[in-house]
Amino acid sequence: MTYAEPNCAAADPNPVPPAVRAPAGACDTHAHVFGPQSRYAYSPKRGYTPPDAPYEQWRRLHEVLGVTRAVLTQPSVYGTDNSAMLDAVARDPGNLRAVAAVDAGIGDAELEALHERGVRGIRVNLVDKGGMPFDSFAEVERFAERIRPLGWHIEYLVHVHEFDDLETLARMPVDAVVGHFGYTPTAAGPDHPGYKAFLKVFEQGRMWVKMTAPYRITGLPLMPYTDVEPFARALLATRPDRLLWGSDWPHPHCQRAMPNDGEMFSLVTGWLPDDAAKRQVLVDNPARLYGFG
Repeated sequence: MTYAEPNCAAADPNPVPPAVRAPAGACDTHAHVFGPQSRYAYSPKRGYTPPDAPYEQWRRLHEVLGVTRAVLTQPSVYGTDNSAMLDAVARDPGNLRAVAAVDAGIGDAELEALHERGVRGIRVNLVDKGGMPFDSFAEVERFAERIRPLGWHIEYLVHVHEFDDLETLARMPVDAVVGHFGYTPTAAGPDHPGYKAFLKVFEQGRMWVKMTAPYRITGLPLMPYTDVEPFARALLATRPDRLLWGSDWPHPHCQRAMPNDGEMFSLVTGWLPDDAAKRQVLVDNPARLYGFG
């Protein structure tokens, strides 16, 4: 079934140089490429329609920021057709990795082929399912056993303060990754009982958190998103060795004023207290998770 879906604004094409460039080996762990739509068809089940956001524009952003490594995450608009993402990764396989969307019926040989093409995890969207394929969390648990030999992880789009199965994520045979600081609206605050429960699970060391898309959780219309900083500090105080940064470029379905990527990079990395923390979050942590040499 098809239906009308909202169109998205395009990313700001002119990122300003950041206050401090990224350290050598820095990794953008969360981004998407879209289009051209004439070549890569969108899923009829999608919840939004983005404008073309080509590989070349994304990599120009990295040149401005000083980023050399990156991870593309499969967006829901493509369902389980990972072609656009994998074709992009193939343009720089030494420096790029991917998180794919697959359905439970995929064969082991197909999983191994995805690994050879740079995939290091699968994405499970528990918020905006769109074309995502898993029908139940129990099905995800069973699938985790199949990807364990590959050393992959599962990335969840989930509102952690509302999710009752956080302990299950920590007991999975593969690591869990959650984005957007845990995707808890800042109105709830980091002292929300559900977020505090999440921090206790995060402390166990089987989970990674991406410091991505502060505009998705803020209650403020524009940067600086000062209400997001307490969440960043809570995460840093818990497991700085399990934190990651990502641009979320090109900010699909952004509900606020489109941020400038250079300014947002300066904002988020400015919450990291010193050069050692910047290197840990931007370089060392993603190198471990995604297998960069």
